[in-house]
Amino acid sequence: MTAFPALPEDDYSVVYMEDTDRTLPKKILQSTRYTSFKTIARGGKSIIKSCKDLHLGRVICYKTLRPELQEDPVEQRRFLREARVSAMLQHPNTIPTYEVGRDPRGHYYFTMKFVHGHTLREILDSTEPDKTRRQVHILKEIAQALDYAHHHRVIHRDIKPENILVGPFGEVLLLDWGLAKVWTEEGNSVELSEPGEIDPETPVRSITGQGNLQGTIEYMSPEQLKRDPEIDYRTDIYSLGAVLYEILAGQPPSVAQTVGEMTREICDVTPRKPSDIVGTGIPERLEEVAMQCISKDPLDRVQGCSDIVRILSEGW
Repeated sequence: MTAFPALPEDDYSVVYMEDTDRTLPKKILQSTRYTSFKTIARGGKSIIKSCKDLHLGRVICYKTLRPELQEDPVEQRRFLREARVSAMLQHPNTIPTYEVGRDPRGHYYFTMKFVHGHTLREILDSTEPDKTRRQVHILKEIAQALDYAHHHRVIHRDIKPENILVGPFGEVLLLDWGLAKVWTEEGNSVELSEPGEIDPETPVRSITGQGNLQGTIEYMSPEQLKRDPEIDYRTDIYSLGAVLYEILAGQPPSVAQTVGEMTREICDVTPRKPSDIVGTGIPERLEEVAMQCISKDPLDRVQGCSDIVRILSEGW
């Protein structure tokens, strides 16, 4: 038998003739196409499962809204937007989307590539030695995905370590376009819903992923927190800078216990430099670009993700 490199026991990517030569049913039905569902993630609004696509013989991801949101017209529209934005942004650092449709009960779903891997959050929390260079490379790949998205007039609005996935073969992927902002051809944009007010004493960790605040507060720009209707791609540059800051300092730029405290920190307080937190060993150029990206005024930030890619590619 021909020898091949060994794969992990739980790897689902092996190609067998029994799958490639399987006869396609004469009548194509969604109910007979996807089987062997297994829940792999639950978010505030959605559920992601792995399943087997019997027609193409592969394991994929299958995403749906949570049961209590499946009839909500606003969440339905946001879900369709996420599916279509994900499908339309065809870039090496985004997850390929395969299909959007309705299940037998009429509820929306969409399918996408199934990737084993670790999030940047898991990598940040690991004890891997000398990991800064790897993490900066990961962030450079995400900046390339954002540069592509911004050129297509899409902003992500939820850049954070949990939404950055690194696959087993070095793939770097930007996940979750559920908060993406898009515009009409005339340049107009309207939020799908108005988030309610939040008690300033609410603990920061209890609101992450909830509908009241769209995004994850530690990585949100001042204009995103203020719900500025003129928000643009530079909010993603702020969030990218906040992640770079955390890579260098071991913590986000702003740290607080309550929503009110965090809002004041992000909008009014200039964070300490990473070198003031951890001491020596911080590359000066990386610190400079991180601090510039998290400037309060969007005009003071790095003005394009292509510039961030160039800077992170230099010999810092």
